[in-house]
Amino acid sequence: MNKKHIGFLLLLCLPGWLLPLPGLAQSAHPEDAAFQAARQAFVRGERAKLVRAVAKLKTHPLIPWANAFQFSQQLEDGSDAGVAEFIEQQNGTYLAEKMRGDWLKWLIRKEDWTAARIQFSRLERPDAEASCRGIDVRLRLGEAEAVGEARALLASAAPLPEPCLAPLARLATAGELPVDSLRERLRHRLALDKLKEARTLTGWLPAGEALPWGTVNAIIDHPARYLANLPEKFAETRRDRELAMFAVQRVARGDARVAAARWQEMESRFAASERGFVWGRLALYAALKHQPEAPAWFDKAATLGGNSGGNPGGNLDEEQHAWRIRAALRGGNWPAVARAIAALPDALAAQPEWLYWRARAQLVSREPHEHKAAQALLEKIAGQPSFYGILASEALGRPFALPSRAAPPSAEELAAAADRPGLVRGLGLIKSEMRIEGIREWNWALQGLDDRQLLAAAELATRHAVIDRAISTADRTRGEHDFAQRYPTPFSAKVEPRAREAGLDPAWVYGLMRQESRFIMDAKSSAGAKGLMQLMPATAKYVAKKIGMHDFHPGRVSEMDTNVILGTNYLRMVMASLDNHPVLASAAYNAGPGRARRWRAEQPLEGAIYAETIPFNETRDYVKKVMANAINYAALSNAANGGGAAPSLTARLSTIRARGFGDGTAETLP
Repeated sequence: MNKKHIGFLLLLCLPGWLLPLPGLAQSAHPEDAAFQAARQAFVRGERAKLVRAVAKLKTHPLIPWANAFQFSQQLEDGSDAGVAEFIEQQNGTYLAEKMRGDWLKWLIRKEDWTAARIQFSRLERPDAEASCRGIDVRLRLGEAEAVGEARALLASAAPLPEPCLAPLARLATAGELPVDSLRERLRHRLALDKLKEARTLTGWLPAGEALPWGTVNAIIDHPARYLANLPEKFAETRRDRELAMFAVQRVARGDARVAAARWQEMESRFAASERGFVWGRLALYAALKHQPEAPAWFDKAATLGGNSGGNPGGNLDEEQHAWRIRAALRGGNWPAVARAIAALPDALAAQPEWLYWRARAQLVSREPHEHKAAQALLEKIAGQPSFYGILASEALGRPFALPSRAAPPSAEELAAAADRPGLVRGLGLIKSEMRIEGIREWNWALQGLDDRQLLAAAELATRHAVIDRAISTADRTRGEHDFAQRYPTPFSAKVEPRAREAGLDPAWVYGLMRQESRFIMDAKSSAGAKGLMQLMPATAKYVAKKIGMHDFHPGRVSEMDTNVILGTNYLRMVMASLDNHPVLASAAYNAGPGRARRWRAEQPLEGAIYAETIPFNETRDYVKKVMANAINYAALSNAANGGGAAPSLTARLSTIRARGFGDGTAETLP
């Protein structure tokens, strides 16, 4: 809870994170110890031990990984003998892709550009770093189209991976990168606080335009002081205008209104596109703090930003477009909501949240044709088990309903799943404390499977107690579904009684737990949150003291029962402190009770609008998923108990009362 989810998500994406799963139901293999010895020897660089350990492996399903350890060590020692043959043996697997990527890096270090070009062309799904290496190799071989791809990187919103920097630097030195693209990217990187990349970019500009980094650092430390000491002719050069614009944005981080007042004093000395850019940043900072000036500032940014082709969104970026809509929602200005959505690029306009809110804005109209258009928009997402899919169904007058449950996988289908090497290796790697590698093996093996095969793979994961893989696999089905696999209720004999003792809806507790840990019992975030309900140490200690758990000590946080007792009691405290509203409590569990309270408005606010206008990206996504999860869990529970009224997400979201109602101890809870 509170900020720890970012760490947990990062751990799920970084190589080398090891997560033991002592409860794994997969039977032990007699050669498990030998594989672990091989892995440890590889990690420690103990070559002789690695050779001895691999020699003991005869039938273990992870023998290819042990061989890959040896080949990786061999590459490090300067030889690629046998690597090509190994990759061919593993053709089509994640391990082959990984090994080919490692070989590509080795060939680049050896400056064997022709061989590197061949191996890059054989990668099936190159990631961003591998793609940059491919550009580098192709540039060295004189392939002209690689120059265009390198230039396109500058125009993308994504950060530049490290392997991209060297080839881009060469192109910049040769004058083959458009200076305008460099300027534009530098401006945006500074605005987004991507200072490391910004410092690299400024070095690629013409000498007279490079930003003095000492001045940039001075602005970061004291932006208001920099603006107060601007010389009379500060706006005569592009470099000095960029520095002044950066300073205004840094002031806005603390107080957008102060920054806007200072900007109004000086903006006449800037070009229209520059003024539009700064107003867009000021509007974003204001919107993130729910300040009423945001909509007008967004309108000003769009007007000044260059409406080429009649685009009413000007040069707003994706985040600014989204917050332009959210600011209008927060203010209850439905015509402004409609205008802001109309200004979206097509790809953004097709996203479920904006289809839903566009429909809602049209339903406010008194025109019958607007209502008919709204119905058509809602139909596009209705029936999906997501936040906006459920809300769209309910707006059309249809209670949420689970799809028909698919037939369970047959014995033959399960046997076929158990025979897929990638699935077997994925489970084996997870068991062997190589969770990231196991996830990658598993996901690679899922590519191209039909619904029946996916359901069988999900059941295989369930039988091996790897619940997170069962969930993610069942989530992929397109026509046949098993929502019991998507929304499992493990440990129900422990969880449901604890939830009810705390006066909580078990469906909501399960919805939150699914989002917290995917039921990985030993999940641990980089911030130190632990267990099924991802409790921070200080929170666990606080709750244990409050409920009189006298035998508590920090080591018990990962125990399932202790974790659930503490987590449900904390949720009860949070609910009591925040008007007993599950949306506020969900936000509080992720970002802290104080923030959840401060995000309330001065007037009553629709629960869905509160959720959509949460300033933290992670928390906003978290709250919507927890609330949708709860509806799916409630629907499953109703179905298992003979039916009953379908749960309503709209009713559960209800209205968030104005700031100050039922706030209780929100500021004092951890």
